[in-house]
Amino acid sequence: MNTNIVLVGFMGTGKTTVGLLLAEQLGWSFVDTDKVIVKRSGMSIPQIFEQQGEKAFRDLETAVVKDMVKGSGQIISTGGGAVLRPENREQMLAGGFVVALKADAETIISRVKEDKNRPLLAGDAEARVRALLLERAEAYDFAHLTLQTDQLSAEAAAALIAEAWKRKKQQA
Repeated sequence: MNTNIVLVGFMGTGKTTVGLLLAEQLGWSFVDTDKVIVKRSGMSIPQIFEQQGEKAFRDLETAVVKDMVKGSGQIISTGGGAVLRPENREQMLAGGFVVALKADAETIISRVKEDKNRPLLAGDAEARVRALLLERAEAYDFAHLTLQTDQLSAEAAAALIAEAWKRKKQQA
């Protein structure tokens, strides 16, 4: 088993915030797949969506996920839609301990409604969040661990993930 922890979950569930804290706790590196996509493409995510479409973005995302899970000692924060492709889920499971972060619609909306870097929320952000949550209701169920982040501090979530990782490692 590769020594990565892969964070999945809908936008606004805390993947970046928790991931950075977890990386610090474990002394690992932190990788955000969206940032790698931006760096590789030379475009912002909204630009990719606008100029090349969602499929092109998802293709880039798949290539980045595949590359990132080959490493070890990393906390890998994935984009909310990375789990939509079966090959991404397979790569994540093969490349590390997968943790799904979840939150209810109200929490997510309060966290992301002002973020202009989220092309899937164009228009009525609240309605889009609710619709996407319904569409993706079971998309994160493949994870080794699921945490509801609404009532957890980022520090508490990171500590719970670190403990679960250590238990999983001892069982391996």
